Amino acid sequence: MKISSFQSTSTSSGGATSGSGSGYGTSRSFNRSFNLRNLSKLLLPPLGYSQSPTGPDKWVVSPLDSRYRCWETFMVILVAYSAWVYPFEVAFMNASPKGGLEVADMVVDIFFAIDIVLTFFVAYIDSSTQLLVRDRKRITRRYLKTFFILDVASTIPFQGLAYLATGKVREGWVYTVLGVFRLWRLRKVKQFFTRLEKDIRFSYFWIRCARLIAVTLFLVHYAGCLYYMIADRYPNRDKTWIGAVTPNFRQESLWMRYISSIYWSITTMTTVGYGDLHAQNNVEMIFNIFYMLFNLGLTAYLIGNMTNLVVEGTRRTMEFRNSIRAASNFVSRNRLPPRLQQQILAYMCLKFRAESLNQQQLIDQLPKSICKSICEHLFLPVVKEVYLFKDVSRETLLLLVTRTKPEYIPPKEDVIVQNEAADDVYIIVSGEVEIIHFDGDREQVVGTLGTRDIFGEVSALSDRAQCFTFRTRTLSQLLRLKQATLKEAMQSKADDSVIIIKNFLRHQIEVHDMKDLLGENAGEDSSGVNIPCNLLTVAATGNSSFLEDLLRVGMDPDVGDSKGRTALHIAASKGYEECVLVLLRHGCNVNIKGSGSLYH
Repeated sequence: MKISSFQSTSTSSGGATSGSGSGYGTSRSFNRSFNLRNLSKLLLPPLGYSQSPTGPDKWVVSPLDSRYRCWETFMVILVAYSAWVYPFEVAFMNASPKGGLEVADMVVDIFFAIDIVLTFFVAYIDSSTQLLVRDRKRITRRYLKTFFILDVASTIPFQGLAYLATGKVREGWVYTVLGVFRLWRLRKVKQFFTRLEKDIRFSYFWIRCARLIAVTLFLVHYAGCLYYMIADRYPNRDKTWIGAVTPNFRQESLWMRYISSIYWSITTMTTVGYGDLHAQNNVEMIFNIFYMLFNLGLTAYLIGNMTNLVVEGTRRTMEFRNSIRAASNFVSRNRLPPRLQQQILAYMCLKFRAESLNQQQLIDQLPKSICKSICEHLFLPVVKEVYLFKDVSRETLLLLVTRTKPEYIPPKEDVIVQNEAADDVYIIVSGEVEIIHFDGDREQVVGTLGTRDIFGEVSALSDRAQCFTFRTRTLSQLLRLKQATLKEAMQSKADDSVIIIKNFLRHQIEVHDMKDLLGENAGEDSSGVNIPCNLLTVAATGNSSFLEDLLRVGMDPDVGDSKGRTALHIAASKGYEECVLVLLRHGCNVNIKGSGSLYH
């Protein structure tokens, strides 16, 4: 394979790697390494390059880690158990669980204590910056200021401590009220359902239905347990809602008493009226009055405000899910390969997340002076470190950064395709990009680019087709610069144009190991255009269009290296016919004889 026009691979952060495989094998590898589960874990980096002063702590756990999400799911199950069993114990067991429930409560409290300790090591997403905070000091301060006290209060086994202190099981309103702290754990369930609603692996309709059903069952269960507790604590148990139907109801089975309570709660909540179970005393009537008023307000709230919140608050999520479903139907109907399906879904998920931040929309609305300052702050530190723009004036750099457009590209996305026309130049702000050559039978990874690398510049400067495919390896933030913008900036300032050309040619020499073309001027950094390495290197890379541009600005076509070889010698020895014709059109001397062996 000829690498004469290889585009910026030697400065990659990951180093050059090699590998091969058929298109089918690549697709299977893609499906293994990047599936729908990864789409729910994409966290967009900030615009511009940002590097924390210290590396990430190995003891800090990412909230997007699959293992931690499994732990979260397990904790949600324990929360559901705890939220159900607490009112049941208070109402039907006088807050004194026996046997298996007592052991289960102790085990659950142990797991919640472990979760409290683990939370001190779990990174969090800052609500203002939407960035992942991995500093353990900040994590600890945030947790201590927010949820720590309530988490501890909801985990302390008050009954067990009272038993250890006095040797007796304590019953009463004090321990009942203290147990209410357990309801604080329900916030984990809310967070769990919110995450599932945005996960395209699951049906939004069924997740939403499950959430509403869970809320309804929770309210029915709590109201039924509380209503039974009123009857159980009433002095004259026969004059209660359940005692009037079942005298000595405490002697009945626990199952019968619980079903009766739930039956009453559902008939009252659904307002179908009272039949066999109704209030028998003033306390029960007062409770029914407040419960029905609560249900009336809840119904009005659900029909009015909740409808508006569901429609407006989840409108973008619903649109996103509809677009995902339409894309899936399109793929199935047209029988597209799995790799294209994954690319479509990844692009749509990334677009949804990027649009939710409203970054580009905000920048477009601001005045030009403010936009210039923003681009200078975010992107100038990256652009000035790119090899192509080393030692370029600040004025030209500002012109370039204000004309660039930041883009988030999902993993395994083809940014530039081999043999396509040159339109844009890309600068990598974050992420990794693979350089792939396709020889007709298989794809071969010939290099990897990282932060502050650039690709597409060879084709943009020489107006040649792309020689490689550039495919993102990870979620990448790229700065896209139009080819016309780059040439406009070079034409507006001749000195910077010369510097850019010199940087490009010097980099090509380093990449292709052609240091003998430098001759005696290898260490010089003058701004003159008649530098031997310039014309000779362009001829060696076969860029005829770029060679003609250099000759047009006045370069000497007969300049030679330390061995006397001219650009004509090198182009002819490598078989670059177009370069030979360009040199002949500009009047090169065909009679010069070079010493030493020619390039081959």
